[in-house]
Amino acid sequence: MLRADKHNKKRKWPKVVGILFLLLLLAGGAYAYSIYHSLSKTAETMNEKIDRPKSEKREKEVEFDKKHPFSVLLLGVDERSGDRGRSDTMIVLTVNPHEKTTKMLSIPRDTRVDIIGKGFKDKINHAYAFGGIEMSMDTVEEFLDIPIDYYAKINMEGFEDIVNAVGGVTVDNTFAFKDGGYSFAEGQIDLTGKEALAYARMRKQDPRGDFGRQARQRQVIQAVLKEGAKVSSLWNYGDIFNAIGENVKTNLTLEEMVDIQKNYKSATKNISQSQISGSGAMINNGTQDIYYYIVPEEERTKVQDDLKDHLDLNE
Repeated sequence: MLRADKHNKKRKWPKVVGILFLLLLLAGGAYAYSIYHSLSKTAETMNEKIDRPKSEKREKEVEFDKKHPFSVLLLGVDERSGDRGRSDTMIVLTVNPHEKTTKMLSIPRDTRVDIIGKGFKDKINHAYAFGGIEMSMDTVEEFLDIPIDYYAKINMEGFEDIVNAVGGVTVDNTFAFKDGGYSFAEGQIDLTGKEALAYARMRKQDPRGDFGRQARQRQVIQAVLKEGAKVSSLWNYGDIFNAIGENVKTNLTLEEMVDIQKNYKSATKNISQSQISGSGAMINNGTQDIYYYIVPEEERTKVQDDLKDHLDLNE
């Protein structure tokens, strides 16, 4: 669970992956013209170009019509007036249509890494505060040694609207707990937007700590994806698109989203979750001791190789 201080209470987490593929799945179906027209307007609002050169870690550009595997950096950012904020949720999504699999890797926000463009080590979520999307992508790319092709960023203040837009979510809770003024029973439970936020934020009561919190984040992400893929969600597409358009930014264009929907749909049916392993440590920065999450080099290499295999980069 996030710390209970005032600042951390504002930290919310994203449903970016569910939103992203929700758009793709809804691109075709009932009320096709009306939906596509609304989707076009939403995609135009969402699209945000970035000033970033082609990755040196990829020899050829990704071509969706050729079904090339690709990666997306999913960021949840708490942006407030006068403050760019930090990316307190970072998930790397890799999609391989040949294997028909999608992988979600959570990176703890306190992970100590080289901040690309700054020349020093710091917490990985600080990259966004220092240099926005571009520095976040560059830093994650260097840390994992894979190309980061695209990004999707959500304003975490909009989390509740997105969950509510798909009609709420159903999750399988592994143990009973209370948090945020809500009680969560063990077993299958239905959650509204506010409840899903509290459910995903809890950490202190979880014996797995931040890892448990990350697991619940990914759990609700998949629940949003499941609800969004239902035909019944088409009746609410106006609310869904409004929630997405107001809270999500990505460098994917509408044409690319449609190409993904056409060529990669099978990969979204098999989604695996993982997290990078490490341990906490206090490190003095010259003035005070700071908590960091340290990933052993062996673990980092293992994760890098796994992701490269999934992106067909080791062939």
